[in-house]
Amino acid sequence: MGQTGGEAPRVSVGYVYHPIFLEHDTGAHPENSSRLLAIMDNLSEVGLLEDLTPIEPERATLEDVARVHSPALFEQIRQLAQRGGGNLDSDTVVTARSFEAALYAAGGTISATQAVLDREVESAYALVRPPGHHATRTRAMGFCLFNNVALGAAWAFGSGRVSRIAIVDFDVHHGNGTAEVFDGDPRVLYVSLHQYPLYPGSGHWREKGCGDGLGTCLNIPLPPGTGDIGYGQAFQRLVEPAVRRFAPELILVSAGYDGHWADPLSRMLLSTSGYRRMADSLVGLARGLCDGRLVMALEGGYDLAALSHGTATTLAAMLGQPYEDRLGPSPWPERPIGRLLQTIAHWHGIE
Repeated sequence: MGQTGGEAPRVSVGYVYHPIFLEHDTGAHPENSSRLLAIMDNLSEVGLLEDLTPIEPERATLEDVARVHSPALFEQIRQLAQRGGGNLDSDTVVTARSFEAALYAAGGTISATQAVLDREVESAYALVRPPGHHATRTRAMGFCLFNNVALGAAWAFGSGRVSRIAIVDFDVHHGNGTAEVFDGDPRVLYVSLHQYPLYPGSGHWREKGCGDGLGTCLNIPLPPGTGDIGYGQAFQRLVEPAVRRFAPELILVSAGYDGHWADPLSRMLLSTSGYRRMADSLVGLARGLCDGRLVMALEGGYDLAALSHGTATTLAAMLGQPYEDRLGPSPWPERPIGRLLQTIAHWHGIE
């Protein structure tokens, strides 16, 4: 997939990866190290890795983490890892190396954000784990320890180089942690497309932020069976006009591939092609609004083939390259959602 004579100039896209992420060794848990191995193997196999610029992740500091999380949460995870690990809840595992991995996942997302703001690359993808979007200020939950995307946004604000950030979350689960962190913050537009009802149970369309941040939370709760057509309509009808209206200076994305039709944890029926259309939309928004400044961070996705191809097609979109949908469309019929989208649009004044 390398550039040949006569093609457009290559777009510079960075990626963050480090073996430390594999040391968050959760065993047979759905969120395990085989996820990142499958992604990296596929990127190498299809020739995309050679077109990407590596970004070395920095370890997040206590100061970095404290921009979003309570010191008590930092200490809880540190001490549990120091004791050899254990369960924070029925879903969320800490092992002896999880604290270090989580600091590098958070720091890697910050490193990707810094590289984009420094214009070392146009856009970047943080291929990190453990994931982050369920982690609240005071609680790790839902496979997540520290909230990587929220920490990237908080660092960007702290750098003084941006004053408005849009966070788009297309993981199949509502990012309750990110929503909580920025609930009253008018500097952040948080947009979440998620299966509803589903864990963690939040993300109703009537939830739209509070205080100074009222109206800056756009939840798009979608029924099982929504599929490629419905997601495409949701982007066109809601996501794109909301992001344009907000006019961000940076776009961050919680990228989860657990909405794919092959994923065992959901029933949303997306295909790799559907993920490509969302990625193309986000790349277009970033280039039209904020000089291409776009940072993706990996969240969920538990079928290895769907995850690896979904991630690859996203990176191909960022590079401006084609990518074949090797898994094909959903074998099940999709569900129309036009009335729901109209209701949400009216609630948020999107015409």
